Amino acid sequence: MTPPETIGSTIGTVAASLAQTGFDEPRRRARRVVAAALGLSPSEVFAELDRMIPAADVERVAMLLARVVAHEPISRILGVREFWGLEFVLSADTLDPRPESETLVEAVLARLPEHGRPYEILDLGTGSGCLLLALLSELPAARGVGIDRALGAARAARGNAGRLGLAARANFLVADWAAALDGRFDVVVANPPYIPGREIAALPREVRDFDPHLALDGGADGLDAYRAIAARLRSLLKPGGLFAGEIGYGQQDRVAALIGGGGLAVDAIAPDLAGIPRCIVAWRPAAP
Repeated sequence: MTPPETIGSTIGTVAASLAQTGFDEPRRRARRVVAAALGLSPSEVFAELDRMIPAADVERVAMLLARVVAHEPISRILGVREFWGLEFVLSADTLDPRPESETLVEAVLARLPEHGRPYEILDLGTGSGCLLLALLSELPAARGVGIDRALGAARAARGNAGRLGLAARANFLVADWAAALDGRFDVVVANPPYIPGREIAALPREVRDFDPHLALDGGADGLDAYRAIAARLRSLLKPGGLFAGEIGYGQQDRVAALIGGGGLAVDAIAPDLAGIPRCIVAWRPAAP
């Protein structure tokens, strides 16, 4: 890229570079790169295709493009990701929230009869806090606790709660799953590490090189975290309480067996938008 350039010609140059490097949807990605580099929204980019951009901005686009070509996600470069219509600041200790995880939020909200009730929610492996805070944004009387093994993740989640105006209803702790808790909750959600350790090296570079391995590595078969969680779920949930957890591809039967063995009744395996089984939903049976 050599100035002078318009926004439109810059998008074309970036798209050609991405296509040559093997990225899918290069035009869409190019618009995101240019918008991010120039600090514009997608609609502003569309509205100003003929606008000339100065040399300094062309250089910023080139620098951002170099990082994207190295498979660094734009959300990591900018340090923020949108999830459930909310903006979450990321850190090196948090997963990059992805749209398929919204399946958990949808599954929980669909099963809570009254959204105005003061539900108590527990988020195991909270990361950026995206699951808990998305639920609190929809449940105005609810309160919640997020647990993470990484101090940096708990700090990031607390910061996100403050930025979203939810700090008064959310607390965050550093602990090994639910080891530090003794209370009971109406809802428990979890997006634990579920990738078998030997498979991490084969993950896309965007995940393997930039998401924290602590949040990815589920042990030899990917289910170490679920074994720890399943052992505590019945004692964490009130009678009639709800559990929703994200699962990996092909894990639904094994996770269902673990959750059922822990004393819960599996309700459903909810698919994500791609039709992949993504969320296991279960209940603690209500008291007689």
